[in-house]
Amino acid sequence: MAPPSDFELMSSMMQKIVQLERKVKTQAVDIEHKARRIAVLEEKLNLLQEAKAKSTSNENKDEELVKFCLELQNQVWEMEKFLNDYGMIWVGRYEEREQANSHLPGATNARRSFRMNYDLVLQNIQELNMVAGEGESHVTAVPGGAKLTQQSSIPLWFYKNGIVMFSGPFRSYQDPRTQEFIQDLVDGFFPSELQERFPNGVPFQVSDKRDEEFIVRQPGTVFPGRGQTIDGAGRHSVYSSEQTSSTAPKQSQIPGKKLSMEQFLRKLPETVVKEGKVISIRDSIKTHLLGFPDGAKSHSVTTVETSALQALRERETDSSLSAQDVTTLRLKSEDGMETFIMRMYFTETIGDLRHYLDLKRGPGAALYDIISAFPQRCYSDDTQTLLSCGLTPNAALLLRPQASSHRQCGDTENNNRQLIVK
Repeated sequence: MAPPSDFELMSSMMQKIVQLERKVKTQAVDIEHKARRIAVLEEKLNLLQEAKAKSTSNENKDEELVKFCLELQNQVWEMEKFLNDYGMIWVGRYEEREQANSHLPGATNARRSFRMNYDLVLQNIQELNMVAGEGESHVTAVPGGAKLTQQSSIPLWFYKNGIVMFSGPFRSYQDPRTQEFIQDLVDGFFPSELQERFPNGVPFQVSDKRDEEFIVRQPGTVFPGRGQTIDGAGRHSVYSSEQTSSTAPKQSQIPGKKLSMEQFLRKLPETVVKEGKVISIRDSIKTHLLGFPDGAKSHSVTTVETSALQALRERETDSSLSAQDVTTLRLKSEDGMETFIMRMYFTETIGDLRHYLDLKRGPGAALYDIISAFPQRCYSDDTQTLLSCGLTPNAALLLRPQASSHRQCGDTENNNRQLIVK
């Protein structure tokens, strides 16, 4: 068969070129059409986003304002609680309060028209307590079983001139926040300032002291006796405190639990940096509270890091965690100059206790035995749990050098055997 001629090759090539040109034109028209459609869709999308942003801007702004207001209220409550731990209350300046209240619409009229209706408030509190489940028991899991527990309540005292909630501070009826709190109760609603902390409500434990007036405790007191001064002529002039009895502030303690030293120290930062120096705040304040002079060697108390202690720290931020299966152990060192505080689970063993102690004391520490004074017992089996050893919910133990404590451990076991035989 003869090969194609040049004319045939040229004609076939021209046909293919014509086909490709047609295809390119159709694709160009299609691309231009799609580009126009994309531009129209992008313009519609921009208009839709702008309309959506305008519609949600007001809602977001309201939500941000409400959230910011709740955060400020929570901060004020925490600051008032912190001041109350030191026996102080925030009073501010009279001029600033009057100036701030004067800008509020209807603030003066509301303050003048506010009246406390004790009977209505107490009646509504009883109804709110029923809704919150007052007196109802719930099954709570405990080591080895379960028990019935009741929901905790908020202590609330009503006085003639104000209220005291939790452990203070005292809140006067002239305070706008107190008026809002009382107004919610009068209207039959759970107070709005507690809704964030107790979204499902909580019962109130009310103490009606409407006939008593709460006198705010002042930092200074008047000398209770009779004072004598000598004037320039040598005559004695007698000055009695009875003359100022009408202006002398009386003291009234806020009911409720007081903070222990350890709880107070936990509220303080461990260390602060001042002028490039790291200062231990808790240790210095604890030494001052215990009455030790500066630089004196005192009995040291050390908290050992354990898994239970870390869980308890997380529990402060997460109320769903439970601390009912945690025991507190106090172990005194061999020389009696150091005490180790350990928080451990009931299910942890004596071996875990030794592991935490060895990590804290370091690799160079001498061998030791763990004993208890009453009952006299040596805990030498590392596989026993703290619950089986009876070291719950708290216990005091002693560390003794292993060389001198073998006889004591043996004597303790012999005494126990003799008691069993008898």
